[in-house]
Amino acid sequence: MTASKKPQAHYLKDYQAPVFSVEHIDLTFDLAPLKTQVSSLLTLKRLTAENDDLVLDGIDLTLLSVTVDGHAYTDFREADEQLIISNLPSQCRLGIVNEISPQTNTSLEGLYLSGGAYCTQCEAQGFRKITYYLDRPDVLASFDVTIIADTQFTHLLSNGNKLDEGKLDNGRHFAKWQDPFKKPSYLFALVAGDFDVLEDTFVTHSGRSIDLALFVDKGNLPKTPHAMTSLKKSMQWDEERFNLEYDLDIYMIVAVDFFNMGAMENKGLNIFNSKCVLANQETATDKDYHTIESIVGHEYFHNWTGNRVTCRDWFQLSLKEGLTVFRDQEFSSDLGSRALNRIDAVKVMRTHQFSEDAGPMAHPIRPEQVIEMNNFYTVTVYDKGAEVIRMMHTLLGEEKFQQGMTLYFERHDGQAVTCDDFVAAMSDASNIDLKQFKRWYSQAGTPRLVVKQDYNEELGVFTLNIEQLAPLNQPNNTELHIPFAIELLDPQGESITLGFQGKPVSHVLNVTSKQQCFSFDGLTAKPVAVLLEDFSAPCIVEKYNTETELLHIMQFARSDFSRWDAQQQLFISAVKEAISNPADNTLSVPIITALQNLLGKRDGDLALTAELLKLPSFDTLAAEFDVIPVDTIISITEQFERQIAEHLCNEFLDCYASLIDDGTVSASAVATRALKSICLHYLAKITDPAIANLLNNAAASSNMTNVLAALSAVVKADNPLSVELLEQFDSHWRHDVLVMDKWFALQAMQCGDDAIDKIKNLYEHPCFDFSNPNRVRALVGSFSHFNTAQFHRKDGLGYQLLGDLLIKLNAINPQNASRMLTPFMSWRRYDEQRSSAMKAQLQRLALLDDLSDDLFEKVDKALQ
Repeated sequence: MTASKKPQAHYLKDYQAPVFSVEHIDLTFDLAPLKTQVSSLLTLKRLTAENDDLVLDGIDLTLLSVTVDGHAYTDFREADEQLIISNLPSQCRLGIVNEISPQTNTSLEGLYLSGGAYCTQCEAQGFRKITYYLDRPDVLASFDVTIIADTQFTHLLSNGNKLDEGKLDNGRHFAKWQDPFKKPSYLFALVAGDFDVLEDTFVTHSGRSIDLALFVDKGNLPKTPHAMTSLKKSMQWDEERFNLEYDLDIYMIVAVDFFNMGAMENKGLNIFNSKCVLANQETATDKDYHTIESIVGHEYFHNWTGNRVTCRDWFQLSLKEGLTVFRDQEFSSDLGSRALNRIDAVKVMRTHQFSEDAGPMAHPIRPEQVIEMNNFYTVTVYDKGAEVIRMMHTLLGEEKFQQGMTLYFERHDGQAVTCDDFVAAMSDASNIDLKQFKRWYSQAGTPRLVVKQDYNEELGVFTLNIEQLAPLNQPNNTELHIPFAIELLDPQGESITLGFQGKPVSHVLNVTSKQQCFSFDGLTAKPVAVLLEDFSAPCIVEKYNTETELLHIMQFARSDFSRWDAQQQLFISAVKEAISNPADNTLSVPIITALQNLLGKRDGDLALTAELLKLPSFDTLAAEFDVIPVDTIISITEQFERQIAEHLCNEFLDCYASLIDDGTVSASAVATRALKSICLHYLAKITDPAIANLLNNAAASSNMTNVLAALSAVVKADNPLSVELLEQFDSHWRHDVLVMDKWFALQAMQCGDDAIDKIKNLYEHPCFDFSNPNRVRALVGSFSHFNTAQFHRKDGLGYQLLGDLLIKLNAINPQNASRMLTPFMSWRRYDEQRSSAMKAQLQRLALLDDLSDDLFEKVDKALQ
């Protein structure tokens, strides 16, 4: 890469406070597809003694005029996506008028058209594509917004409360909104369109009645009740668990089909990707229902953790995102299965986040430098950030954690603050020293813990020796404060009360040094240790457990998560053993028997049973190897699944037949469908007319969870039924693009050597659209992340398919392209042939003359 192409990095250490504050902004939008006129009037106040220039951000703007206190002003210049204004008085009102083109804005940042409606996305730095402004999170202003549009756009929406609306000449009308809470520009929102609206109310614990409104495209109203119910549950939960009440008179959600993210927490007017709102049982799976509830909750919870208290700078992104992910995880766990939610969270950590930690984009949850801020909306900032909050909760306990949250809001409501401010509130409220713990915010990589066990039978003392090692790619990291939870099980499976020398010992061990020893006495037999119970810290634990010990944990551990974790370790050990000893590539009799027992019981949480029956994903298994043995992992897991299917075919059939699905979305019905789905997954591998009939019946169901279970089973098993069932699905659902995303994702999983040609042909499908992130992620994203055999084929055609797409997306939507690049980031972990082929695609991108900042940052780091 040439030096002239290299964008400039920004560093946390260089942070400087703004020269001016914006006390208030009046915005007027005169909407038109190609020439929207934006008029802004900023009430400014100088914050420095020097006569510094005012430097405003702006991208793709046509400047029409600048005024100061109502008079034309000429002491300014435009340069490098900035408007630099000199010699301003210490207080003034700065007027700026510019034009933008929403119709040609395919980046989906700023103001753009989505399916005939105007909408905005301003986080992180999209507001600068609307008008010149101090587009940074530490500049907080109150907003008055006037929207003018043709009357065909029946709803004109913005943040806050509506002050006025009315008709104008020439078929135009207007609406005026006021947000009384000061906010940064990234929380600004505008929507103009013709929608169906679901209305409701919520009464807060103080007795205030809040108007709720959910805006969707015409005809989608029947798919909105679940999202509305989720919103009301979120509002109630935040009052009950965190004592946080909503602050405006109205709360609005708008669903749009063209959106880079899942949703956005704009103050009082959340804009959502339509896939995160719309659901009924005919078109959405149980997983979709859960995702909608979680994301609605997440964006609502941001009202306090992100909006009322926001980030000083974008390096502090985890201040709001890590904390709010923790809150939405707790919301889902309190309302549903805590074990299943924990399993889902840990799957993300151990695959995507650990991989990111070990790769070229490794960064702390509070990054030190950045080129393109959109690249740090990562699993590290979000999910590892949530794990850091969870560890703090573990160390403080619920009561002191809530006291810390209360102090945090008392100190910082209405401010833009840092991660240090949050930790200080937690420490001060609990009187717990978190100085060493704060290293989690500044150190990248996944810490490793080597655990050795010793039992002195004569003394009845069990000892854990724990050694804390720095990540291999971060050798200079210092020791962290790690809450390491354990359980000890006796031979009968009873949990042992922990103690030493007559004193009780907490089940959460504080690992703070490079090497520590923890002893427990009063034992009559060697216990089985459940280590890192509930994944109490995001660490890699190097330990040795026998198959017998893992089966004991799987049967008796008090933590459902730890039972699942033991099952995963059993499978992982079996795969690694089969790789090292190819002559024995079958699961042991005790493992098969354990699975048989699971199918036979059919009591307790059936969804957890379904999880216990699943083999680890390719990504989970790949994490166990320095050089990933792609073909061997694929062949062994396929062999294991065939073995399970063949040995337990009758058990799967009996289980499936015994499960009665009442068709509701109750927890029990969802769990029932989860177990029925895993039964079909295995049964599809068996050629039998009775099984084919089961699969056909499920595919003809009126419940999308059952339909997708059948289709996914036949596609992944390369069952002959797949062609017919996929054609039927296309014929039935082509009118609904969100449902067709599921079809595209299924097509992406096909196993044949012609899979790539089929994907290229699907580019011409009437429902496919390169400019829509949902379509692209459904088809090519699913292929590159989940169709391991075809994406990683040795001829490199899978890599070329993704490389071709990234070149195309670079010009259309760089943010989406950057997120699609992820599978290439770990290219060094594959065999020489695959590594060379992936590297070649990265080099293709590096040579692009118009390579976006979004892609440049990742490509540059990957090739270093």
